[in-house]
This record gives sequence, structure tokens and C-alpha cells, in this order.
Amino acid sequence: MTISNTGTGDVDPAVRQELERLRDSIDNIDAAVVHMLAERFKCTQQVGRLKAVHQLPPADPARESRQIERLRRLAESAKLDPAFAEKFLNFIIAEVIRHHESIAEDTANGQPGATG
Repeated sequence: MTISNTGTGDVDPAVRQELERLRDSIDNIDAAVVHMLAERFKCTQQVGRLKAVHQLPPADPARESRQIERLRRLAESAKLDPAFAEKFLNFIIAEVIRHHESIAEDTANGQPGATG
């Protein structure tokens, strides 16, 4: 047994080292995800400004449906739960729409440089 039953949490040093290695990898992946999301939101902010200037609606349900289906297929091929991927994308889409609504409102109020 690698963890003691005494409640002290004593762990075999080899197990602790492997745990640290895996956690370091997770931390690196989390950092990459955050940076990729930041880049994605930079692009969606530009989309929001373009939509606002041309008085297009903040949401595009047809595009959102296509993106969800696309992401579900990608998730399946990556052995990731497609339902989880869909929930994740829905969360992102909701935030993007919120940004687009804010940008549209700012633009309508004469603040075209707003980033939402």
C-alpha cells in the first residue's frame, strides 16, 4: 500500500515524485488553455466590434449549432466526452454573446472602441 492508513498521509517518495510530475504537466496544460482562450476572446472581441458597427445581432444560432456539432466530433475523435465538450463550448458561447451585447450597447452609445 502506498498511502498509510494512519491518517498522516505518508506517501512513497516514488509515488510523490510521479504525482508532482503529472501535476506539473497539468499546470502547463492549464496555462496553455488559458492563453488559447485569451487568443480566442481577442478574435471574438473583433467579431463583436464588426457586428456592432454593421448592426448585426450579437448571437448567431446557426453558427453556434455548427460549432457545437464540430466540437462534439472533435471531442469524440480525441476520446473526450462530447457532452462535456458541448457544455464547455456553451459556456464560452454565452460569454462571447455577453461580450457582443456589451460591445453593441457601447457602440450604440457612441463608444466604438469599447471591448466589452
